[in-house]
Amino acid sequence: MNLEIKKEAEYCLHCKNKPCSNIGCPLNINIPEFIEKIKEENYKGAADILYQTTVLPAICGRVCPHYKQCMGPCVRGIKGNPVNIGKLETFAGDWALENNYQIKKENIEKQKRIAIIGGGPAGLTAAAFLAMKGHNVTIYEKYDNLGGLLIYGIPDFRLPKEVVQNQINLILNLGIDVKYNMQLGKNLYINDLEREYDNVILAFGANNSAKMNIDGEDLEGVFGGNELLEYNLHPDYKGKVVVVNGGGNVAMDTARIVKNLGAEKVIVTYRRSRDEMPAESKEIESAMNEGVEFLFQNNIVKIIGEKNVEKVELIKTKLIKKEGETRPSPVNIENSNYTIDADYVVMAIGSVPANEAKELGLECTKYGYIKVDEKGMTSNPKIYAIGDLANNKSTIAWAARSGRNVAKEINNEVT
Repeated sequence: MNLEIKKEAEYCLHCKNKPCSNIGCPLNINIPEFIEKIKEENYKGAADILYQTTVLPAICGRVCPHYKQCMGPCVRGIKGNPVNIGKLETFAGDWALENNYQIKKENIEKQKRIAIIGGGPAGLTAAAFLAMKGHNVTIYEKYDNLGGLLIYGIPDFRLPKEVVQNQINLILNLGIDVKYNMQLGKNLYINDLEREYDNVILAFGANNSAKMNIDGEDLEGVFGGNELLEYNLHPDYKGKVVVVNGGGNVAMDTARIVKNLGAEKVIVTYRRSRDEMPAESKEIESAMNEGVEFLFQNNIVKIIGEKNVEKVELIKTKLIKKEGETRPSPVNIENSNYTIDADYVVMAIGSVPANEAKELGLECTKYGYIKVDEKGMTSNPKIYAIGDLANNKSTIAWAARSGRNVAKEINNEVT
């Protein structure tokens, strides 16, 4: 028995009202119960409880924003440190991967045929929960590996690729079919899938970097953070100054990678304070410890250069809480503009869907997300959309929840 894990499990109060599960966790994992099983050294029992509501425990245990989710409302955190739920979930998730654990599957063949486009966390979760109920599921994946942002968006220093692959293999053991190197509009067409399958689930994410639409954003040397992480195609940063604009985990990941690739200086600019940063605090601290600099309450207003990036113009901001807002809004401070030298700029301020989403003949929002109802159904009743593509909250757990919810809706249609 890992004594550190046992001590952490025993620290849990096993609260009856379960705020960690009911308030904090998007997947509503029965956290006190799986921790109790760890305390009893019944690791299979812990895995059984986890896999009732999630199929990504070894992943979520590592990369979820725990302090903003399950650990935030932990009762232990009122007077001290919260229970380290992420560490315990990782332990149980890894035990399952290392001990030939098999996800329970109902012995019912319902014969509904489901196509899922995209093998990221939302698509994998939908596939797993449908397969558990006996449906025939095929995932269409544009790359030669499943995982989506788990493989192509999160660096190995935060999420080892071996863990992701082992978690995917466990899911595929449910009998899920996968067709690789299939991309919408090239060798995969939605009309063909509609004819062949009972339902189609769109789960190909929203991984195009959002733009600020400011002067100079089209200069050479301006990159999107999502694209740098996905394609891993970097310029030579050695001796260069790189400005990363944004406050989420994509900004932290790209800043750390760029610094480790030899940039002389990496500066993260964020228009709010550190307290408002959506990135996990441990990721911010890791970036700081690796030499990344931060300019809080600074907003980029212009990127300057003839052909290539030469300077960035910033303006300082103040935070004002307006009526009806849950957090203060950044307001530019007049005449506080100044410039800094820069060789490259990385935009990491959010994501928008790829153009394929707008070309499917489905109703979309003004921002390009596919519009869905409370069941995840699109304007075509045979087609559902999940994850970032449907503008769900951008964490792995929320993406997985949307996949699980749609799987439940489709299953309910035949029960």
